[in-house]
Amino acid sequence: MFKKLCISLIFSNLVVIKLLSSNHRMHNLYTKFVKFLEICKQFSNKFVNEAGNIPRRGPVSKFSELEVVALSLAAESESIDSENWLFESKLKGYKCKIPNLISRRQFNDRRKSTAGLCEKIRRQIAMAIDGREDFFFVDSKPIEVCRVARGRRCRMGRTGDFSQTPDFGYCASQNTYYFGYKLHAVCGLSGVIHSYDLSKASVDDRKFMKDVKLVYHYCNMYGDKGYIGADIQLDLFETAHIRLECPYRVNQKNWKPTLIPFAKARKRIETLFSQLTGQFLIIRNYATMTNGLFARIIGKISALTVLQYVNYINNKPIGRIKYALN
Repeated sequence: MFKKLCISLIFSNLVVIKLLSSNHRMHNLYTKFVKFLEICKQFSNKFVNEAGNIPRRGPVSKFSELEVVALSLAAESESIDSENWLFESKLKGYKCKIPNLISRRQFNDRRKSTAGLCEKIRRQIAMAIDGREDFFFVDSKPIEVCRVARGRRCRMGRTGDFSQTPDFGYCASQNTYYFGYKLHAVCGLSGVIHSYDLSKASVDDRKFMKDVKLVYHYCNMYGDKGYIGADIQLDLFETAHIRLECPYRVNQKNWKPTLIPFAKARKRIETLFSQLTGQFLIIRNYATMTNGLFARIIGKISALTVLQYVNYINNKPIGRIKYALN
């Protein structure tokens, strides 16, 4: 009797181990790195050579620039926002599988230099998902650098271009003041971010529309109450044939209630901001330099787009990025 019980326990444990290994195979950081590298190679033929590096003179690193981008995206997909934690803990058991792995300091420097390549790949992926959209949503999100009380002492961006330094701003939706930047984003009806930009926290949302009209033409855009302005709407329509629609304020003349389909559709960009906050930790900032913060944000948004593409090719809802690689 005891022998049969032991055999049954061993068999059940083997079944559980097999199920866990099959169901959680994509929780391996190396497996995700290989998957991201495969997708990056698919969309980077125009930008890199066969070795995965940007064509230029000088010595060529064995760990290619495309691998740096893929490792950055894999880390962001697992909510790893600390490079020290990535190299000291997560990559410790995979150094034999990645023989040419660079050091943490080299990865930090090359991550900043490859931010432009990462953004080019992201644009190609976004166009592959929904490149024929003519309905877009625009919104902004505060990116806090430090607490308001420490804003005067913050040294980020003080040594470089003054236009890129953080500033004090006010978020009307959260009814709070903050010190940092403001992330402006434009997403399509399917929920893919097509373009984005960072500005000072004190910059008005409507100023971002001056850059939008240089890229988008003959389309409809929907924003919140922060984009209300007859002059802005008229200028967008006359220069780029962009029809900007915003909900009315209660005290406006000719007030009309917000249409329910419009309110539901606008939740797509708010959902994207929630995913960037929850899974990709975009509001947690460990960067001390402006270019480092910009590189991190580019990596987080690019990782979000790649996970959406994985769902897209697998015929799944692209918004379920948390389980895209399971």
